[in-house]
Amino acid sequence: MINDKVRMYLLPPLFNAAVRAGASIMRVYKNLDDYDISLKDDKTPITLADRVAHKTIREYLGPTRIPILSEEGRKMRYEERRNWELYWLVDPLDGTTNFVHDFSPYCVSIALMDEDELTAGVIYEVTRDELFYAWRGSYAYLNGQRIRVSATDKLENALIAIGFSYAALNKTDGFVDSLVHFQNTTNGIRRVGSAAADLAYVACGRCDAFYHTGLSPWDVAAGVLIARQAGARITDYAGGDDYLFGRQIIACTPNIYEDFKQKVR
Repeated sequence: MINDKVRMYLLPPLFNAAVRAGASIMRVYKNLDDYDISLKDDKTPITLADRVAHKTIREYLGPTRIPILSEEGRKMRYEERRNWELYWLVDPLDGTTNFVHDFSPYCVSIALMDEDELTAGVIYEVTRDELFYAWRGSYAYLNGQRIRVSATDKLENALIAIGFSYAALNKTDGFVDSLVHFQNTTNGIRRVGSAAADLAYVACGRCDAFYHTGLSPWDVAAGVLIARQAGARITDYAGGDDYLFGRQIIACTPNIYEDFKQKVR
């Protein structure tokens, strides 16, 4: 396990990589009409902005000599992580569909893993110039100010952030039923199109709870740490700890967690 001195040494390149990648995304947005859009194997889009942001992140994290596991190149390196003591989990543009349609939010998400334990995380929400971050043992912050989860204590008063993969929506009738249930019994549901943003918004109290199925670890790693350090309960649907690689996640303010988890299940 890395010590605090080493972790603090790694925070500056982590912050710089996220912010600079966000700037590169905005340059693509401002200067090009053609985003060079193609489809990945899962039918989700990838653009020039994704590739430029990924290149920028590699430039800033490369000097750390720590392997990068990312949305790009995931097939080649996913299993290799088991041999790494330290590695970065990177999503260079979380919310690519939003970006293509000029629809907020979209984010850069980077986390540092230490023997499969989250140790630092940054989410940069590009359109609002918002930098969320935390590290193990710290508070959670937004642009230098401490953030906390909401104090909502009744599920009926909660705003619920939702997410789903296109494949999950086609296969899981129960998930659609849950949308109807939460819409009718809470203060409302929102699907913003970026899991990183969803988790950051739980961390700062804009949303009270979030659930999603079908995610990859680079989608949620930074957000999990930030929300957890802000006071959120983070579990899988069964209430266990397999939320990072298990493709199911609940993030919730503690006061309504038990009720929310039962409804999700």
